[in-house]
Amino acid sequence: MNEYVAVLSRRSARWSKLLKRKEQVEKNTKVKRFVRKGVPKDHRARIWMASSGAQEQLEKNPGYYHSLLAAEHEAKLEETIRTDMHRTFPDNVQFRNTTEPCLQKALFNVLLAYGHHNQAVGYCQGMNFIAGYLIIVTKDEEKSFWLMDALLGRILPDYYCPDMLGLKTDQEVLAELLQEKAPAVSGGLGQYPGIWTLVLSRWFICLYIDVLPVETVLRIWDCLFYEGSKILFRVALTLILHHQAEILAARSLPEVCECFKAITRTQFTMDCHTFMQKIFTEPGRLSMATITNLRKTCQEHILSEESKLKL
Repeated sequence: MNEYVAVLSRRSARWSKLLKRKEQVEKNTKVKRFVRKGVPKDHRARIWMASSGAQEQLEKNPGYYHSLLAAEHEAKLEETIRTDMHRTFPDNVQFRNTTEPCLQKALFNVLLAYGHHNQAVGYCQGMNFIAGYLIIVTKDEEKSFWLMDALLGRILPDYYCPDMLGLKTDQEVLAELLQEKAPAVSGGLGQYPGIWTLVLSRWFICLYIDVLPVETVLRIWDCLFYEGSKILFRVALTLILHHQAEILAARSLPEVCECFKAITRTQFTMDCHTFMQKIFTEPGRLSMATITNLRKTCQEHILSEESKLKL
């Protein structure tokens, strides 16, 4: 930890120097390199807002967030969101009713506003953890709302729709990538129908919250907002590639599931600086164009299979 604190201190000084010279956060090779090495917490909200396009949307739509809160609310949406309030980070003191200020009110507002903003999605489980993380980082409801819009509307389309087509598609995309990059694991787990949904849905739907250590998740999100959803695949591939031996040693479905839980809580994932370096080397080349093409193929396959089931 002492070594990592020293790394953070050096990174913070370099970020401060970079941002002092520029009003706008540009997208270029230097900033990308800086993001991959970690965004200091003092600058994280600004970088996420700028790199995701959320800041641009906030400025284009002044007062929009507060108009959503002022509008008449759907009773069912309110009730559904309230049900999940006490389940959101129960171990985090900032979300306890006894804390002042309690972040539950801000969390409720962001989720309610987003439910009205994107009525095709409304609210579903998993969104509360994402909104909670955003509020912790930004300390601002409106910024958290627009970051939610960037994530759910542009970076992760169709993850949270009722049919979760985007999530199903990306699980198949990862399975396809593993056939190429880890054929032994892909073949070994092929004997368990639906295995990828079983072990990976939580990784993707919660964007690794409560799956990986907190600091590691924040570092992943730095890159997610800057580089897009291919980062989710890089993380998953690295976890699996790095632990192929343990996964292949599992002899039953319960053992496989337990192994996938265990590989997320190791020294490898705790050392977030080394882990983040590995996600850009271990999986090898992985372009957004490759992901886009695989998504198209996998989505066509899913829709075809679902269509057959309806006949």
